[in-house]
Amino acid sequence: MASFSHRRRDCIFLFLLLFILSANGRAFAANRQSAALSRYIMGGIYEKQGDIESAIKEYKKSLKADDKNAVVNLSLAAAYIKNKQITPAIEAINRAIALDPDSVEPHAILALLYFSQDKLSAAGKEYERALQNASKLEPGNTGISRSLGILYLQQKDFKSAEQVFRSMIAAAGSDFEAHFYLANALDEQDRREEAVKELKAVISLNPDYHQALNYLGYVYVEENRNLAEAEKLIKKAVEIQPDNGAYVDSLGWLYFRQGKIKEAVKSLEKAAQLLEDPVIYDHLGDAEYKLMDLSAARENWEKSLKMDPEQPEVRKKIESLSKK
Repeated sequence: MASFSHRRRDCIFLFLLLFILSANGRAFAANRQSAALSRYIMGGIYEKQGDIESAIKEYKKSLKADDKNAVVNLSLAAAYIKNKQITPAIEAINRAIALDPDSVEPHAILALLYFSQDKLSAAGKEYERALQNASKLEPGNTGISRSLGILYLQQKDFKSAEQVFRSMIAAAGSDFEAHFYLANALDEQDRREEAVKELKAVISLNPDYHQALNYLGYVYVEENRNLAEAEKLIKKAVEIQPDNGAYVDSLGWLYFRQGKIKEAVKSLEKAAQLLEDPVIYDHLGDAEYKLMDLSAARENWEKSLKMDPEQPEVRKKIESLSKK
């Protein structure tokens, strides 16, 4: 016999389930509500008890009574997933999406399923749709907007990312992270000066935001300008995160630009120990070449090229050594 506490939990479960369904006006069509709802509740009880096969049967019976119900299709999909029946789960989710295209959950679940199958492109599209729908439902939710903008950056859709972060800044100009990500989007569109302006805004709003300190400092070093300012920015970033390989690489590359080649090699060797990255090995090869250590230069350029074969400039450097 179940204890009182067990019976009480079951009653609470049913009450919450009925509350959720009644709160969602789209959940059940009025003229079919009784049959569909009773089967749906039974499916939920079976699923809670771990009887997934019976739950699936009940959810299917609920859909027979109300085949236009997105909520039941989504619950059926969840049961299929628990039963490791991925193909019918995806079919049920797609039915839920067709019935309620503005919902968030079906796209989010589908994204996770595709991700588990290593279908990364499809997963990314579904995650994007989930975030788009979520941002429509909660336009003031900066977390959702930020996630959507970052997703666009990862997808290299820099124009869309720019639009998202500009909207966030229009709503809250003090959002330093929005300025930072906007700088990324602008820089990727070869709009460097606009990106620099945004990075300066980040540092003005948050002087200890080390990502922006390093980013702006590295931009100056790459363009071989404002090196004194670059040194202040990068050294502060390294002070905040001394074991960040990217920041230590920036410092080494700064020393290279300043003609401090021995200091450059020391920093770049440390950076290579902290982070395996083709850019670091390329920089280290350049520094060692300046010291006329041609063997070490070749070794590091080859490491860089092995990690990223799409580097024609590095390939030219290696080929030039063969002519010496």
